[in-house]
Amino acid sequence: MTSTTERPASPSVAKSPSWWDRQGDLIMRRPFNEWTFTHMNWLMPSERVARGEVHRPLHYDPHHLDLTYRFEGRDRSLAELHRRTNTTTFVVVHNGRIVHEYYPGVFAGPRTRMQLFSVSKSITSLLVGIALHEGTIDSLYDRVADYRPDFKGTAYEEVTVNNLLNMTSGVGDLEVWDVPDSGIKRFEQAIMGGGDVAAVVRGAPRTATAGDHFNYSTFDTQVLGWVLEAAAGMSLATYCSDRLWRHLGADRDAYYWLTRARPRSAIGGGSLNATARDLARVGMLMVNDGVVAGRQVVPREWVRRSRGSDQPQLAVGELGPSGYSHYGYSNQWWTLGSACFDAFSGLGVHGQYLFVDHSADVVIVKTSAWPTQDDENRDLETITALRRVADHFATTR
Repeated sequence: MTSTTERPASPSVAKSPSWWDRQGDLIMRRPFNEWTFTHMNWLMPSERVARGEVHRPLHYDPHHLDLTYRFEGRDRSLAELHRRTNTTTFVVVHNGRIVHEYYPGVFAGPRTRMQLFSVSKSITSLLVGIALHEGTIDSLYDRVADYRPDFKGTAYEEVTVNNLLNMTSGVGDLEVWDVPDSGIKRFEQAIMGGGDVAAVVRGAPRTATAGDHFNYSTFDTQVLGWVLEAAAGMSLATYCSDRLWRHLGADRDAYYWLTRARPRSAIGGGSLNATARDLARVGMLMVNDGVVAGRQVVPREWVRRSRGSDQPQLAVGELGPSGYSHYGYSNQWWTLGSACFDAFSGLGVHGQYLFVDHSADVVIVKTSAWPTQDDENRDLETITALRRVADHFATTR
């Protein structure tokens, strides 16, 4: 409140946010986001994730999915799901074959690389699992500062790789997109506006004891990616290509978009772009316990660790204010518990899904262009529908 001895600031002094500051908001608005989510390499610097020399086409065995799911007291069709949740791609794989494929997005198609947002986190987890198996990262209990000395003296200094994987670092506040000066908004502005991204993350405060509570955090995954890059001595894109992407039999190269400021950095928590079919190949790897064409690409135990955790604070319904009540969490994947045994999902804002049901041998990729980053009701409807599709094919095995 202004005292009587102070002069209020002149309206001409206060500056409205510039386009540069607001570009993150602008590119995510409907209907523009249907274009931006398929053209991120036109908007930001990027680095290729090269596919391998061997291409393994996915077999196509089309099914007409004339089924309904029950939501909010009524039966709804998949056409309603796509309309209500702004679907851009929808690919269903059962027993290793594409059984349903639909591209309602204006710019979407089988060869379109989609912005996957935080599904990228689940890919980062796979890369860390490979690095641990190889000995590139020594232990789950190595500290951040062991690999990134520039994090000494910060809240992340003593945080372990395991804390980062389960988002129990105890660093940072709730990740909220609708508060202009929130940590995640400052992070976004630094990425897109040429700011110091590492400085934003290093400045995050400690808010809880490490290991005690789940708090969804893109910062945690970003630090995890930086730890991996430091340990491997190469960029996230190069490591992803060499250890994962070239083994999938992918249709196309993927790519990470990078920060504007140098040294440019991939966003391990949100900047991978790939086709829906190639993302489905990642899901098939998860169904097959990390094996592709007879090769153990991701350690079997790492895949199984991603299906669920025995830590009570990570159980379904126990994540607290930063997780929806129908999810648990493990290893950078969202888990669904005993009601949907062996089912788990990578998730990204604006409605990106890599849904895996190991028991049913079903993988579903759904990308979307929601008008908002988060929407609990849209998410619950989507997961309800995806579980219904998986259940349908589980009964036809």
